Amino acid sequence: MISPELLRRYSFFGFLSEKEFNAIAMIAESLSLEKGETLFEADTPAEALYLVVAGCVEFAYVVNDHNQLGVHKEYFLGEHGPGEIVGISALIEPRVYTTNARVSSASCELVKIDSSALRALCEVDTNLAYRLMSEAAKLALNRLHDTRGLLAAERA
Repeated sequence: MISPELLRRYSFFGFLSEKEFNAIAMIAESLSLEKGETLFEADTPAEALYLVVAGCVEFAYVVNDHNQLGVHKEYFLGEHGPGEIVGISALIEPRVYTTNARVSSASCELVKIDSSALRALCEVDTNLAYRLMSEAAKLALNRLHDTRGLLAAERA
């Protein structure tokens, strides 16, 4: 469990009621990682949504070489730091992470929110589910826009 006050720092959760802040805080835990540690890998089940409290997490898109089994290349997409939400795939079907995520700062403090417990809360509160999905969709579109910018810059 974490303090509901910590959740209030994230605009992603700006719509929550007091009851919802408390419920999500109950299913969340603090997590500390060191530089180079993996937060999650592409093509693995998205078991948690993460809030970056301190430090930075870098993201890379993975492309598998279809000619050589087990060979892949990573393409840097960017970093996310304090105040940002990562792992939104935990909210979006098919609930599989789409990138590799590693700590890029000396250390990183995160809040980990269990996705199955969060979905259970959403099943009993469809209004919460709708608002979380709306925020996840906005965030996904913003990140898609950023990625398109990277692609355009690469081609220029």
